[in-house]
Amino acid sequence: MAETMTATEETTQEQQDVQTDGNQDSAGIDVQSAEFAEVDEAAGSGPGSSIDILLGMEVPVTVVFGRTEVPIQQLLQLSPGAVLKLNKSVDMPVELYLKDTKFAVGDIVVVDDQFAIRIKEIVGGKISGKPGKN
Repeated sequence: MAETMTATEETTQEQQDVQTDGNQDSAGIDVQSAEFAEVDEAAGSGPGSSIDILLGMEVPVTVVFGRTEVPIQQLLQLSPGAVLKLNKSVDMPVELYLKDTKFAVGDIVVVDDQFAIRIKEIVGGKISGKPGKN
């Protein structure tokens, strides 16, 4: 019992020593209090706020208009001019993905000699699966 009291007394003495050292912790590292400036709640809603930064960002959109599976041996034998048949017909809608999330379906169209997508439907909620997996 006397040993327990001695250990407790030593611990209490160490805590008092740390407290009297002021700006040093028990490992001898200099410690300082942090001071933070007041934040104006209206400051985050004007021009240059973080939402404006996000709205100006560009994100890659992936368009999936068909899938196929090919054995590696056949894949290694492909050369320029080879044709891979996909699992969709030309009149079926394509899927649009942001990252790994399907967000819309649409039709392929041509605008000024370039392919484009006419959005037919915005998909509600999160649809799991990576492009090429659904």
